[in-house]
Amino acid sequence: MTTQQLVSEIRKKKSFLCIGLDVDLNKIPAHLLQEEDPIFAFNKSIIDATHHLCVAYKPNTAFYEAYGIKGWKSLEKTINYLNEKHPEIFTIADAKRGDIGNTSTMYAKAFFEDLAFDSVTVAPYMGKDSVEPFLAFKNKHTIMLALTSNQGAFDFQTLSVNNKELYKEVLEVSKSWNNSQNLMYVVGATKVEYLADIRKIIPESFLLVPGVGAQGGSLQEVCKYGMTDTIGLLINSSRGIIYASNKEDFAEAAATKAEELQSQMGSILK
Repeated sequence: MTTQQLVSEIRKKKSFLCIGLDVDLNKIPAHLLQEEDPIFAFNKSIIDATHHLCVAYKPNTAFYEAYGIKGWKSLEKTINYLNEKHPEIFTIADAKRGDIGNTSTMYAKAFFEDLAFDSVTVAPYMGKDSVEPFLAFKNKHTIMLALTSNQGAFDFQTLSVNNKELYKEVLEVSKSWNNSQNLMYVVGATKVEYLADIRKIIPESFLLVPGVGAQGGSLQEVCKYGMTDTIGLLINSSRGIIYASNKEDFAEAAATKAEELQSQMGSILK
């Protein structure tokens, strides 16, 4: 999917909502545990109930890898279902990969070719030769960790390096990498006070923003400082939507929560 196609879908749906599919078998409704594949059954119901309200889905691969081969099969069925039924929706493999060049190439092939995701999250700590293999894929996007929403973000990301905060140095340097136009960046919603500075460095790039909802980030504040002429934002909500109910009405409850966010986004886009 191209960036232009993503922007078109955002304007069509009046939404820049991304729904995180982080499936924990201890949290899904009990009746689904009788299904042959409870994870996929849960995801399918969530997708069927919310696809008209969002422009992206983001499975965090840890929630699938934790269940071994069965979990990976569930992830494969989920992405295949999305690509078959809703090819207009942007898909994100939240895998946070990053390794030496030839290994990164294999990771990229796994997510872009075998599973056919539109994008994958990566960690930049090993530098450009660990990220550029992902950037080499046409019409695929690499979403690089920039400034995250967790407490430990302050351990390294905001340290001073070359008289500037490390995350700013990472942003600056990443713009010089091959095919950097395929980069997007993760910026946590709980770090909204940094967004103005981030936009000075990457004024047009799309930002994937987790932390709105269960983590307490403000949608209005994120949009105030982070939105661009082409929107430039994907706001992710996971637990706040998919676990709105643990009963048989879970999909309807998820749709209600997603619609609340979509409605706010529609008002902002006006």
